[in-house]
Amino acid sequence: MASLQNSPAIHRTLFPNSFSQLGLQKHGQFRCCRRGVSLLVRAEQVSTTNREDGPGRRQVLAVGAIGSWVSLVNQTSISFAAETKKGFLAVMDKKDGYSFLYPFGWQEVVIDGQDKVFKDVIEPLESVSVNMIPTVKQDIRELGSPQEVAEALIKKVLAPPSQKTKLVEAVEHDVDGKAYYTFEFTVQAANFTRHALSAITIGNGKFYTVTTGANERRWEKMKDKLHTVIDSFQIFNV
Repeated sequence: MASLQNSPAIHRTLFPNSFSQLGLQKHGQFRCCRRGVSLLVRAEQVSTTNREDGPGRRQVLAVGAIGSWVSLVNQTSISFAAETKKGFLAVMDKKDGYSFLYPFGWQEVVIDGQDKVFKDVIEPLESVSVNMIPTVKQDIRELGSPQEVAEALIKKVLAPPSQKTKLVEAVEHDVDGKAYYTFEFTVQAANFTRHALSAITIGNGKFYTVTTGANERRWEKMKDKLHTVIDSFQIFNV
């Protein structure tokens, strides 16, 4: 497979020598533009009745609940629509323009340099993270083929230089007229190997990357769930 480093136009655009043009860092991490706000909304969280209260209090509670419900619907309509697959919860970031599903039971954690992260507290290698950097490009295909872009991202951004990486597969697909690259890869450290999936696309003046994965020993058990996470990732205009 051709290396992205051999494509001058791509190298200048996405991987300048200092990694500063688009805010990339060398050691497997994006510099986050800002942390977005996501709301995880489930039906049982909204209640408009309370049988124990008098009429006045019920009216106040009802008005407050309805106001909250309207606000939540306005901000998370995609989240409601997306949370349809059993065993998954939905995230919709209206400010940054993306949505995705993650397995029920994963917890949100804050990690410096990443916009949003959810992970399994028992199996720490099982996680999903979303990152964004500014770009002047309009389409992911402007950067090169799926294989070229995937290999460069894996080696330069998604894994530390000390770890051995392998690209398994990289493909292009289309969602509502928007091009996405998705790829599968492994990262081998001294005491573990992580089997991972990523999806990348460009929109809203940003280069989006979502990555999920698991320990190699749990890949066969987790791969269907991880594919659901990656396949669910979509961006929308903001």
